[in-house]
Amino acid sequence: MNLILTMILISSLISITLAFVAFWLPQMNPDMEKLSPYECGFDPLGSARLPFSMRFFLIAILFLLFDLEIALLLPLPWSIHLNPLYVLMWAFMIIMLLTIGLIYEWVQGGLEWAE
Repeated sequence: MNLILTMILISSLISITLAFVAFWLPQMNPDMEKLSPYECGFDPLGSARLPFSMRFFLIAILFLLFDLEIALLLPLPWSIHLNPLYVLMWAFMIIMLLTIGLIYEWVQGGLEWAE
C-alpha cells in the first residue's frame, strides 16, 4: 500500500510540476501575424475572393474517401469471435474496393498534382 501511495504521489508531483513549467516558461509575444487566422495556406490579410485550386479540393476529397474506407478495416481485429470466412470476405471486399478506386483515379489522372 505504501509503494502505491508513493508512486501516485511522485507521478502527481511530476505532472503538476510539468504543468506549471509549461504554463509559466513560454514567452508570450503575440504580433499581428501570429494572431491572424490560418486558412489552408491562403494569406489571411489578402483578398478573400482569390480563385481556389480545384485540384487541391479533389485531392482533399480523395484523401477523405480513402481514409474513411480504411477506417472500415479497423474493427476487423476485434471481430475474431465471428466467422473467420465472413471476416476475410469483408476485408477482401474493402481492400478490393480501395484498389479499384485507386486504379480508377490513377487512370483518370486524379492523382496528378501538376498538369
